Amino acid sequence: MSRKPRSRSIYAYPDFWTFGPEETPSDTIIMTLDEYEAIRLIDKEGKTQEECAVLMNVARTTVTNIYDSARRKIADAIVEGKRLEFKGGAYQISRGSELTIDKKGSNIMRVAVTYEDGQVFQHFGHTEQFKVYDIQDGNVINSQVIDTNGQGHGALAGFLSMAEVDTLICGGIGMGAQRALAEAGVKLYGGVQGNADDAVNALISGNLDFDPDARCDHHGEGHSCGGHGEGHSCGGHGEGHSCGHHE
Repeated sequence: MSRKPRSRSIYAYPDFWTFGPEETPSDTIIMTLDEYEAIRLIDKEGKTQEECAVLMNVARTTVTNIYDSARRKIADAIVEGKRLEFKGGAYQISRGSELTIDKKGSNIMRVAVTYEDGQVFQHFGHTEQFKVYDIQDGNVINSQVIDTNGQGHGALAGFLSMAEVDTLICGGIGMGAQRALAEAGVKLYGGVQGNADDAVNALISGNLDFDPDARCDHHGEGHSCGGHGEGHSCGGHGEGHSCGHHE
C-alpha cells in the first residue's frame, strides 16, 4: 500500500481556477494546488527550489518532483489545447498563522459574515473584516470581529479555512471565490443584505433570505450584490449538518 503524501504548505488558494483555449478543449488536466504553489513560488516569485522546499515544508527532492509534474501539465495543456483546472492535492494552508481567533470546540458550528459597521459587507474579495460566530444548540455562544490582513478572494478563502469556518454569509461574490470556498469546504450563503447579527439569527431559525446565484463582478457590467433569495432551512447544509449542532 502506498504511503499518503505529507501535506505541503501553500500560502493561499488561487484567485483563478481554470484556463483554456478559445477553441473547445480536447480534455481537462487537473493540476493539484501543491503543484500550483510550486509554479507560483519558482516561476512567478523567482524562488530557488531550496527556498520553495522551505516554504512548502517538504524536501528539496519532493519539490523537484512536484515542479516537474506541474511543468509537464502546463506544456500538455498549451500544446494539446487542453483545459487546465486547479483542484485538490496534499496541502494545507499556511497563511493565517497570525490569527488570534480561538480554536473551534466540539459540537460547534462557526459562521463568518463579511462585515462593515454592523452590516453584511457586499463585496467578498474586498472585505477587511469578518464577524465570526460560534453556534451551539441553536444559540450564538461567542462572536468576534477579526481583520482579514489582506485582500483577494483566494487569500480570504484560505483565511476562513485557517479560522475553521464552516459557513460564510456575504453579499456579492465571484465565481473564483466560490470555487475557493468549495475547495475549503465552506458552505456559502451569498446575496445577503442588512444587519450581520440579524442574518446569523435568520440562518439559525431557517429564514435567511439569500441568493444562491449571487455574483459580484468588480469590473462592472451589470453585477448584482443584492439578496433575491428565498427562505432557506438551516438543514440545507446537508450531510447531517444543522445550525445548532456541527460535527
